[in-house]
Amino acid sequence: MSFLAPIAMPAPLTARALEAIRCDILAARLAPGEILSEAATAARLGLGKAPVRAALARLAEEGLVQAVPRRGWVVSLVTIRDIHEVFDLRLLLEPEAARRAALNPLARADAAALAQLDALCAAGYRPEATETALGFLEANRAFHVAVAGLSGNARLARQIGRLLDESTRMLVLGLRRRDRSGEMAHEHRALIAALATGDAPAAEARMQAQVSASRDMVLAALTAPDAAISVS
Repeated sequence: MSFLAPIAMPAPLTARALEAIRCDILAARLAPGEILSEAATAARLGLGKAPVRAALARLAEEGLVQAVPRRGWVVSLVTIRDIHEVFDLRLLLEPEAARRAALNPLARADAAALAQLDALCAAGYRPEATETALGFLEANRAFHVAVAGLSGNARLARQIGRLLDESTRMLVLGLRRRDRSGEMAHEHRALIAALATGDAPAAEARMQAQVSASRDMVLAALTAPDAAISVS
């Protein structure tokens, strides 16, 4: 007998609304602080108000929107504390994951795994994949999760994946003001080289430097005097 309640899956229309609104928030097409009307959102998506309301409730659980009495819903602000907390955790977990990946004999010996990393790295920088910051960051997320997967700890990889999801909106907003895609391409290639040679200190240092640089980019962009977004 199971003591775990079954996980309720959203209905198809709710799932459709959830994916569309989440994507708009992460891509910053819906800006921090923007008011969301259920009726207007339903009309824009071609859906009824019920699935939109259910989707917004789910997004509230994820911290992406907040219910505001008599106003509907508002897209959650990106706070300085959010940025520090997310990137602090990434700095704790990702360099260690890269170090473990470099020490993993199976990963070092698996040419296919390294080739996959290289392909994920390259995918983020093709013109057709970088037309939007979100497209680029999807490839970047896949790269980082793949590195974490090579650590041999599936739970570690899942936690890093969740943190990357949380940092996506921050990075989208940051990349609008400073394009780091070329730098990140170089950083990825250097990390792949460290993994291929089993150089654990170098892999750890490369990942530490990359995550730190992304954090600094986000903080600089979102705290600039002329930043056209709401950050508190």
